[in-house]
Amino acid sequence: LLHHPTYKRKPAKKTKKAVVFFEVEILDAKTKDKLCFLDKVEPNATIGEIKSMFHKSHPQWYPARQSIRLDPKGKSLKDEDVLQHLPVGTTATFYFRDLGAQISWVTVFLTEYTGPLVIYLLFYFRVPFIYPPKYDFTTSKHWVVHLACMCHSFHYVKRLLETLFVHRFSHGTMPLRNIFKNCTYYWGFAAWMAYYINHPLYTPPIYGEQQIRIALIIFLFCQIGNFSIHIALRNLRPPGSKTRKIPYPTKNPFTWIFLLVSCPNYTYELGSWLGFTLMTQCLPVAFFTLVGFIQMTVWAKGKHRSYLKEFRDYPPLRSPILPFIL
Repeated sequence: LLHHPTYKRKPAKKTKKAVVFFEVEILDAKTKDKLCFLDKVEPNATIGEIKSMFHKSHPQWYPARQSIRLDPKGKSLKDEDVLQHLPVGTTATFYFRDLGAQISWVTVFLTEYTGPLVIYLLFYFRVPFIYPPKYDFTTSKHWVVHLACMCHSFHYVKRLLETLFVHRFSHGTMPLRNIFKNCTYYWGFAAWMAYYINHPLYTPPIYGEQQIRIALIIFLFCQIGNFSIHIALRNLRPPGSKTRKIPYPTKNPFTWIFLLVSCPNYTYELGSWLGFTLMTQCLPVAFFTLVGFIQMTVWAKGKHRSYLKEFRDYPPLRSPILPFIL
């Protein structure tokens, strides 16, 4: 019968593998009090999904406000981290820390960049209560003052447009307090620079037109370079993705600096402000450039370290911000 041509053997029933569910316990990182217990959590659940579950029991802590970590003093886990791939047992214990009220990066950038654009123009047009009344709504006789206004405005309009149409943010939000800190920095420096550059007693650079023209070339060159790097970085990350790749030079010559520098966007940014400093020969601009350089160096070093840590084949010749120097 088994060898009869019309006989068909019944397929063996596939045994289903039992899914091992996790139990997740979330404790307060400071007090160690139990805040939440999640039962029957699927092993392929992500930290982002666990945050959403936690949010249901604690509506005041929306996911962007949560920091979930394995150790009370450890680093925050990424939203894309999968439960079963973490060093935890089937009963997982996580620690929660409140990050405070959050605000989107786009909102922060638009606010901090709109301020300098508007503030500078108020000084440029010499609106009342800034300079003595006899100078209200007068214009400077020095053409470099008008050129500086165009360059400053161009820079921040570029930043605003890049925020809206170019940048892709790996993190959607930042702490709300940052908007006050960032705006104080950008708005305050813009007012300080604009006051002196547009002052009725302002004097042009020592070497006149030649110095101004060289400075303008440096400024525009670095602005184009900065934009080119931002486009190259955007193209590395598909929409909605948080994947990180090693940036390499493209056919655009402005991106060839990637051969020597990890963060050429900061290199070009520094060059732009050095050009603006040379153009205006104004001490507040030089101080703003110096402070910006120090901050960008900190960011560049941090990003450079993360590249080295994440990618074993990361190009060894690259420096964080200045080729062969820093």
